[in-house]
Amino acid sequence: MRKIVSFSNTAEGMIVTTSNYVPGFTVSQVLGIAAGITVRSRGLGGQFIAGLRGMLGGEIKEFVENAEKARSAALQKMVEHAKSMGADAVIQVYFDSNELSQSMDEIIAYGTAVKLVQSH
Repeated sequence: MRKIVSFSNTAEGMIVTTSNYVPGFTVSQVLGIAAGITVRSRGLGGQFIAGLRGMLGGEIKEFVENAEKARSAALQKMVEHAKSMGADAVIQVYFDSNELSQSMDEIIAYGTAVKLVQSH
């Protein structure tokens, strides 16, 4: 059984899931790809501290916090895009990231924007 992953705190009530279906609903219309992109820079101070922590081993909290903020921002932008398309939900959601330079990363959230109807 697949578990629905809902980001209701950032999705403003929209259903957002990694699954390709939503239990209790049927997809009535596929609207297309919804995407949200953010580019984040790692500040010099954070890079310096992270470099020191990296030498000692363990989790680098500065990078984790930056990654979480970036993922949340990309997700929010994806939801806004889906809403502008008239979507009720975004299914098959994925995250991707690319390093644009030594200090910049691009984070992308994307999925399929759909209209839903309650199943009978």
